Amino acid sequence: MSEFPELGCYGLAGHSDSPRDLLDEVARAEQLGLGSVFLSERFNVKDAAVLAGAVAATSSGIGIGTAATNHNTRHPLVTATMATTLHRLSGGRYALGLGRGFAPLMEVMGLPQVTSSQLRDVVGIYRTLWSGGAVAGHDGPAGRFGFLHQDAGFDEQIPILMMAIGDRSLDLAGEIADGVVLHTFFTDATLTRAVRRVRAAAERAGRDPASVRIWSVLATVPDALPEELRLRKLVGRLATYLQGYGEVLVRANGWDAAVLDRFRADPAVTGAGGALDAIGTPAQLADIADRFLPADWLAASASGTPADCAGRVADQFAAGADSVILHGATPDELAPVLDAWRQVRDPGAFASLPVNPGRMR
Repeated sequence: MSEFPELGCYGLAGHSDSPRDLLDEVARAEQLGLGSVFLSERFNVKDAAVLAGAVAATSSGIGIGTAATNHNTRHPLVTATMATTLHRLSGGRYALGLGRGFAPLMEVMGLPQVTSSQLRDVVGIYRTLWSGGAVAGHDGPAGRFGFLHQDAGFDEQIPILMMAIGDRSLDLAGEIADGVVLHTFFTDATLTRAVRRVRAAAERAGRDPASVRIWSVLATVPDALPEELRLRKLVGRLATYLQGYGEVLVRANGWDAAVLDRFRADPAVTGAGGALDAIGTPAQLADIADRFLPADWLAASASGTPADCAGRVADQFAAGADSVILHGATPDELAPVLDAWRQVRDPGAFASLPVNPGRMR
């Protein structure tokens, strides 16, 4: 059992060209007592199935969550097979995480935009296959399938995680998912509202609201890191979100949309040529922070001393989260924060949390 089942981290946080680094990160995460590792997918050297398989094969007790992949990039039978393989390979530590994806990327890839109806449909397909059933003559939002089947003997209890920012995604997650991964840079007030919305949607669907495990995602940037790295992990990361789908995050937090418009119209952004957390120089990022990012936007994170960061972790639980992903930092970078968290946490509050990040019990 991990010391901190309530906490997780991302493997290969941000941009990486060396997937093998994940092996050392996961070993260190287990050593430090982190409960789960989450794996985002990028179409370069971060294939979710390969990374999750590597973690399952080289670890013994840490939970594993895909956060996230998109259902429309793989055939449903392929994704179902990926999940059952990882479920058994990991001894039940794996949760399949799904998200809507980045609309412009879907468009240029020639893929349909992900909708709520598709996600409802495809989750139903996965669960039918995992329970040993067959899908025959299916014609629904997720596609047309003549016959899908895995094994009549299957009874695989694989949790579904859903990534959610906006109200419709929060409602859908409460309706059909076992766990929810929220978004980085949610204010505490937004986190509280999101938790209530997920639980209300679960109740409307006839589910136990307390059975849905809700993960806050907290950008964690201790002040012991070099200034350039802190700028990249905090300013660069928020700026990159604002580049890509800023209107969704701004709307969720009730932030001023005019600030986003000014940011996006500035030559420093229009001429960037890529994600600012990857290509922005320290001077550029400092200038962007000074001119465009209000202090309260950046404050939706954990920064400062390890004790300050631990205090912000506590704030997430006070706002209603069940668990917290310490986002954007490696396990080694998180070690002082975990030491500080150990001093203030209530072990009894988390004793019943399972290893699998998609389960509450």
